[in-house]
Amino acid sequence: MLDIVIIGAGIAGLSAGISLRRAGHKVHIYERSAMNNEVGAAIHVPPNVARFLVRWGLDPEAAGFVKAGPIEFKDPVTQATTMAMSHAQNNERYGADLWYAHRVDLHDALKQKATDPLGPGTPVTIHLKSWAVEYNPEVPSVLLNDGQEITADLVIGADGVHSIASETVLGRKNPPVPAGHYNCCYRFLIPKDVLEQDEETRFFNENSDNLIRLYPDHATSRRLVSYPCRKNTIHNFVGLFYDEEMKSVTKEDYHADFDKNVALERFDGFHPGLKAVINKATEIKRWPLLYRAPLPTWRKGKLVLAGDAAHPMLPHQGQGGAQGIEDGVALGIIFSNATDSSQVEERMSLYEKLRRGRASAIQILSNVGIDEAHKVKKDLMKFLNEEDIPTDHRGIMSFTYSYDVIKEATEVMKKFDHGFALPPNFFDNVEKTEDERSSVKLETQVRVNAQPIAA
Repeated sequence: MLDIVIIGAGIAGLSAGISLRRAGHKVHIYERSAMNNEVGAAIHVPPNVARFLVRWGLDPEAAGFVKAGPIEFKDPVTQATTMAMSHAQNNERYGADLWYAHRVDLHDALKQKATDPLGPGTPVTIHLKSWAVEYNPEVPSVLLNDGQEITADLVIGADGVHSIASETVLGRKNPPVPAGHYNCCYRFLIPKDVLEQDEETRFFNENSDNLIRLYPDHATSRRLVSYPCRKNTIHNFVGLFYDEEMKSVTKEDYHADFDKNVALERFDGFHPGLKAVINKATEIKRWPLLYRAPLPTWRKGKLVLAGDAAHPMLPHQGQGGAQGIEDGVALGIIFSNATDSSQVEERMSLYEKLRRGRASAIQILSNVGIDEAHKVKKDLMKFLNEEDIPTDHRGIMSFTYSYDVIKEATEVMKKFDHGFALPPNFFDNVEKTEDERSSVKLETQVRVNAQPIAA
């Protein structure tokens, strides 16, 4: 059993806590907030992570998640549908469904799985209002805000986009910068029953269950995205823009309200019905969209990065949270059967080789919309073979959704240790047989260029 410290109880930190707990380790998570006023709108829970969250006992429907239905691309001026796609075959193609979740609902479900006293392994301990002010990767140790220094066998920096851990790993400042194309987003939630009460907005509820709608205005670099969450009772909205006021903003204020009248002006030219819907929002948040280039390394000494600390992503592919969850499950598999601190750095190397290429590629893809992959082809060639680079929205979905981090991490460990097997309680149900796995139809199997791992 290893003593493991995780800094940050976000989606990546909690996922790592669940995974490492189930791998047999003792985990303490230190979280800056009091976890009593979580913020955020909705989030995608795509097939590449939904398939194993279910095997950790998370029931998406009970948690209020909404199974994805059609995608409709719509003209923002006329509201005419210009293109439609279906998610009906997600389970058949990728072995799981795409879900839309309120971020708070996902966070609460992960927290419950991490701390459940009846779950497998030692429950994760979460320390609130505690954060790192300094890391010592060699010990490893962490100096907390209250002056306490804690030591461990392994420290995982999951401290977000403004990560001190990543700066420690790199040995220099590495601040995020505003994105170039869309540099800010407006986020708001509107209950369906609010729209139902007004004849002018009721139309937006028609056939809206499970539906995601995208309203791109390419001429003015604006787009509005909407999809449901919380059992189809709430519409989640994201407006994406370039805003001169935000071009030098490098820090979010997740609690600050934004003037709705100003927000409405940014949607000038959109269909009057859409503006009437937006006008029903009672609370609008404006956040900068911040970007960091892929890191050259995720580790130093016995400190390793996960989630936004390693790979902050813009929201365009809906993979930011999912990649943090993939990091979490990978850590648990890679550190399974590790019993001594002398094994930590070698396992960290395996984790980085497994995760950095894939997460970096998706980080780059996330700089553009699902219909704009061609814009980042040159940057993707640093991490993918040219023939493996997705060229359209279907290719991107296959690339992101088909990947099986459990299979990939297990293969890494079997090369490292030929007798490797997942801990018996790593999942709540039995691993699918090879015959069952082969019945899942994958459109494309894309592999990331990773450094070879010695057997």
